[in-house]
Amino acid sequence: MSDKAYNRLPTLRSRDLRNNATKAERALWTILGNRRLSGVRFNRQVPIGPYICDFVARTAKLVIELDGGQHGSRAGYDSARTAFLRAKGYRVIRFWNNDVLGNLEGVAATIVKALRDRPSPDPSRDAGGEEARSAEGEGL
Repeated sequence: MSDKAYNRLPTLRSRDLRNNATKAERALWTILGNRRLSGVRFNRQVPIGPYICDFVARTAKLVIELDGGQHGSRAGYDSARTAFLRAKGYRVIRFWNNDVLGNLEGVAATIVKALRDRPSPDPSRDAGGEEARSAEGEGL
């Protein structure tokens, strides 16, 4: 019996997702891991509330989600997820898996721009809304 005061299921699920990463997740991790991109630390498969996010830069308050074809029919779920993460102070950017696999350089440039153009901590200056899903890795 564990004396931990938290639910271990999200952590176990995160570990499983890291161990079984998609090809696109592995490709993106090659540029995000070990602070390779702008010196920012990213973590993979991070539980935030009821969701597990693909990549998170906690200090920069940035979540990167990679979406396969199944996300085309899950717009409502993705919108609710994004709203929750935004309420926690995170920006969310999304890329299609095929963008990561076909244009990793463009995806990296988009992420660098998102890190550089961090919104003001003053919520009245934040334009709101989910970041557009990039079609060519240049969607900010």
